[in-house]
Amino acid sequence: MITSELPVLQDSGETGQDTVSLSMSMSELDDSGDGKAKKKRGRPGRPPAPNKKPRKSPSEKGLVGAPRGRKANGMAQHNGEGDPVTLFEVVKQGKSAMQSVVDDWIESYKQDRDLALLDLINFFIQCSGCKGTVRIEMFRNMQNAEIIRKMTEEFDEDSGDYPLTISGPLWKKFRYNFCEFIGVLIRQCQYSIIYDEYMMDTVISLLTGLSDSQVRAFRHTSTLAAMKLMTALVNVALNLSIHQDNTQRQYEAERNKMAGKRANEKLELLLQKRKELQENQDEIENMMNSIFKGIFVHRYRDAIAEIRAICIEEIGVWMKMYSDAFLNDSYLKYVGWTLHDRQGEVRLKCLKALQNLYTNRELYPKLELFTNRFKDRIVSMTLDKEYDVAVEAIRLVTLILQGSEDALSNEDCENVYHLVYSAHRPVAVAAGEFLHRKLFSRHDPQAEEALAKRRGRSSPNGNLIRMLVLFFLESELHEHAAYLVDSLWESSQELLKDWECMTELLLEEPVQGEEVLSDRQENALIELTVCTIRQAAEAHPPVGRGTGKRVLTAKERKTQIDDKNKLTEHFIMALPMLLSKYQTDAEKVANLLQIPQFFDLDVYSAGRMEKHLDGLLKQIKIVVEKHIDTEVLEACSKTYSILCSEEYTIMNRVDIARSQLIDELADRFNHSVEELLQAGEEADDDDIYNVLSTVKRLTAFHKYAVCFFITSDCLSSMNSINLSLVSISAHDLTRWDLFGNCYRLLRTGIEQGSMPEQIAVQALQCSHYSVLWQLVKITEGSPSKDDLLAQRRVVKSFLAVCQQCLSNVNTPVKEQAFMLLCDLLMIFSHQLTTGSREGLQPLVFNPDSTLQNELLNFVLDHVFIDQDEENQSIEGDEEDEANKIEALHKRRNLLAAFSKLIIYDIVDMPAAADIFKHYMKYYNDYGDIIKETLSKTRQTDKILCAKTLILSLQQLFNELIQDQGPNLDRTSSHVSGIKELARRFALTFGLDQIKTREAVATLHKDGIEFAFKYQNPKGPEYPPPNLAFLEVLCEFSSKLLRQDKKTVHSYLEKFMTEHMMERREDIWLPLISYRNSLLTGGDEDRMSITSGSSSSKAGSIRSKKGRPALHKKRIEEESLEGSWMMRNDTLRTPGALQTPQLTSTVLRENPRQAAEHIPDQDSEPGSESDYVHNPQMQMSWLGQQKMEEVNRKERTAMNYMKARSGGGVRHTVRGLMEDDGEPIFEDVMMSSRGHLEDMSEEFEDTMVIDLPPSRNRRERAELRPDFFDSAAMIEDESGFTMPMF
Repeated sequence: MITSELPVLQDSGETGQDTVSLSMSMSELDDSGDGKAKKKRGRPGRPPAPNKKPRKSPSEKGLVGAPRGRKANGMAQHNGEGDPVTLFEVVKQGKSAMQSVVDDWIESYKQDRDLALLDLINFFIQCSGCKGTVRIEMFRNMQNAEIIRKMTEEFDEDSGDYPLTISGPLWKKFRYNFCEFIGVLIRQCQYSIIYDEYMMDTVISLLTGLSDSQVRAFRHTSTLAAMKLMTALVNVALNLSIHQDNTQRQYEAERNKMAGKRANEKLELLLQKRKELQENQDEIENMMNSIFKGIFVHRYRDAIAEIRAICIEEIGVWMKMYSDAFLNDSYLKYVGWTLHDRQGEVRLKCLKALQNLYTNRELYPKLELFTNRFKDRIVSMTLDKEYDVAVEAIRLVTLILQGSEDALSNEDCENVYHLVYSAHRPVAVAAGEFLHRKLFSRHDPQAEEALAKRRGRSSPNGNLIRMLVLFFLESELHEHAAYLVDSLWESSQELLKDWECMTELLLEEPVQGEEVLSDRQENALIELTVCTIRQAAEAHPPVGRGTGKRVLTAKERKTQIDDKNKLTEHFIMALPMLLSKYQTDAEKVANLLQIPQFFDLDVYSAGRMEKHLDGLLKQIKIVVEKHIDTEVLEACSKTYSILCSEEYTIMNRVDIARSQLIDELADRFNHSVEELLQAGEEADDDDIYNVLSTVKRLTAFHKYAVCFFITSDCLSSMNSINLSLVSISAHDLTRWDLFGNCYRLLRTGIEQGSMPEQIAVQALQCSHYSVLWQLVKITEGSPSKDDLLAQRRVVKSFLAVCQQCLSNVNTPVKEQAFMLLCDLLMIFSHQLTTGSREGLQPLVFNPDSTLQNELLNFVLDHVFIDQDEENQSIEGDEEDEANKIEALHKRRNLLAAFSKLIIYDIVDMPAAADIFKHYMKYYNDYGDIIKETLSKTRQTDKILCAKTLILSLQQLFNELIQDQGPNLDRTSSHVSGIKELARRFALTFGLDQIKTREAVATLHKDGIEFAFKYQNPKGPEYPPPNLAFLEVLCEFSSKLLRQDKKTVHSYLEKFMTEHMMERREDIWLPLISYRNSLLTGGDEDRMSITSGSSSSKAGSIRSKKGRPALHKKRIEEESLEGSWMMRNDTLRTPGALQTPQLTSTVLRENPRQAAEHIPDQDSEPGSESDYVHNPQMQMSWLGQQKMEEVNRKERTAMNYMKARSGGGVRHTVRGLMEDDGEPIFEDVMMSSRGHLEDMSEEFEDTMVIDLPPSRNRRERAELRPDFFDSAAMIEDESGFTMPMF
């Protein structure tokens, strides 16, 4: 709380604070004739500003004594020209200077203070968005609480918006004008009117009452007004304190004079002035105490975050403006408590308020106790879940560090250090600034430069770079050096661009007093050096730290060019020396060879530095000969590729050196292969190593020799693929004919089974690149028929070898063969002939059923691995977490490669059923890939995709029957899992039922046929073995149109007997539930078979209400005109989709049931063979069912009348309802229907976010949550999390 006596400043010149002008307005000096006003105190007023608008005379205003067109009763008026005349309209439009508006109000206050205050009161009411108006009789006769209650009743409740929350530039300006008006009002009234014990009392009392209102608009507006009013009063109090200081000094100076020179009259005037200032100070204190205790103390913890933020923002202003009075623990505690606020907006205001205080080092002693009390909380906020809050928290911690080195412990600093690896760049940059201040700032630059010269170093940054290396190593995130460099780039550029110092540390011997860099430190320094070079040359953050490459400004572009020239000139000379020193170290060499890709290669020619190029090429050749590490060889190959760019004049020199190297490698490879094959089983390790080393080197050069891109011309239709083969002539290795010897190695390994694993993998890769290079040459020229046939033989033989390798005992060989098969089948598919390439038709290969089965089996055996088996293998091999992630990444690549074959119609779509059925079980690992595959296949063929979905459910159902027998427990988790999978599949159809109607209808048709496929061996009075599948099919009923539900129901009745229609036992519940799902909303004339007339009426009412008024006639006509069955599908129903015979998850059926109860497909009504062979049935299945429905209508009605008249049926159903705690039929029908139909998102043939499972379904509650579910992504407001690297 504010104490009774505000502290007095010692010297106005030492405050360092901005003060408001001390002059009075002319309007306050005028005689108002108001006897109630106190005596005016202060300095004489200043003359009116020359640019100030002249005030209107009372006759111009229209009513003498009334402010701006306001009648005596307080009703708002407008002048004849429609200009704003209310204070609210004037402030809202902001056309007049705010000081002029305030002076006009002061003038009206002097004429009639009641009417002026009434105008001000209505101003606050209208700023809150209230349409009501306070009249003069209300103001004089009613208490504030009564007035507020009356205004609350007249508040517009139709909209929750009010001026402070309405968006738009007009209302943003209004908020600014509103705050400015209050500040100017107090400033202009600070010498007399605020002390009249009337105006301020009235305003503060009104704002206090409004701030306690339950109406958010009143509370928000009044709190903002009160806080701005308080800020203005704090400024007045500060001015009064300064005046008191000055008066006291003048009084002391005058009193200390000698008696003869002392002016007693001046002493009396100074004493009187000091007394008046003290009285004014006391009154200002009382006003501030009233606002603080009556408004702030209650509203800083308001339920609305915006109100809390206003309070915290303004108290920060008070503490900075008048630190002697407010910067103490009595007020700081409110900011400290609010650091724990649930809303990030409020926490952000707290941090910014504290930043303004910690910026001034003179205030730090007053903040010491607060720092000790709330330091831990501030440090923990660096991990806030709101990134803006985390950034400001780090900046505040940096300011605390600057104020006192001892304020933060080592543990506090370490909590901030690791944020330099954050994925969010502002957080990382703020942490980099903290790290720079703590570790990398040079405390005494001159002394450090002198020490560097004595040691013979050209740069004084040696110790700082060593410290950077140590920090990088201790963080144990070595793969994220680029993120550390990016975090420090803005604060430590001078250090990070000191490449001369980095090179000196690597090349020169340490001088006396320096420690030798260890091997780990040298690796880290080289990695950091490469990252700084990349950052300087590319001038954009690393991957994951930005939304993309932004356009550089002219200054940034110039800096980038200068940095690139600087690093090129330095490393052209230094790089050969570095490679020479570290040529035997694979990790160091692989990093160093990345540097040339950032060179400006024109410098070689322009600077006459070809000798340094020769030195570089010599060192690269030595590296190739010494290493067989894949990463090193690929770095060498890439460096050759960059140096061989045709745009540079050095290309010929580099091409000659590279060709000589390839000649030597090819000759060595041919000789070593011959020796290995001749030795046969007697080959020793040297023979194997010679072949492996040479083929690895050649494969690395092949890898960067060709790249191919497969892009979609039309993602919506996926009808064509643009195959673009981009070749680099500098790496064309076809003239060395590497394919022949590689193929010989593979054939020998297959025939003898003794080829080493690594040689087989490398031979496969090398052969693959050779095939692609031959295809590049064919596409670039005009090949003859013989050339195409020769190429076809090569591709066919290599595909056969890869297929045979799928059965290899070594897993790496099988995985490599599988990936190459998928890639080659994509490239040599039917899309190869598109884009005016019809002549390449002989090169097209379509996989036969055997190859498709083998590919599918490979995916099932190597991708969908049980978690237990995976854990056992990992525990046995003692793999760490990184290896687990790498293994998962490899399996995802295998699945993605096979999924592409399905999407692009290279492998038959039914094979996807074995993929789709694992969606729920492996959702965390492959959910995104399976979703995308499902989406793309639906774009290709909706009906075929629907058949594939129902096939996957049928496979799971058959597996369940095989494991548990025909008597399934429908409440078990396995059945619930199948139903949940069906629900997820149903959601993927979206809300546009017109687009998916025939696909959904086909799905129901196949499901019905599957459910009634076999008869029960016990007799017709028992349900079919697959009848429980109808409960799974219920999940798709909501996706049927209203008229299609009747059609599907009619088709269902084909398979039902009268005996089935009358059964109501538990074992028949799947049929009852499915019929109920089709009848609900399907036909209002048919009674629901659940029970009772009340439920039927409710269903009818719901159906009437839900019937779409538009498109009804068009939809019914479309049902007769569909042509979705007019295709010659290769898939058969009711046997559903035929899966490949060799798949490990083929439909497993009971042989006895299959032999005894398979119905005659040809005699089955509505079978697919009828559609294919009968010309009279070449119409939509829905249309045919519509026509047949007319003939069955009388029989169906009689059946329902019979069911309706059976009293026993009603008792049975009622008994079932009473026995179970849940409404069984209602549960099946309405569990998630309402959620699905009320969704407002658009679904355009894309995957949809799954809705949360229905609470009515007990079995779904046991399933694991869907992390794509919007309901499952609610964040815990009390937690503080941040994605970290």
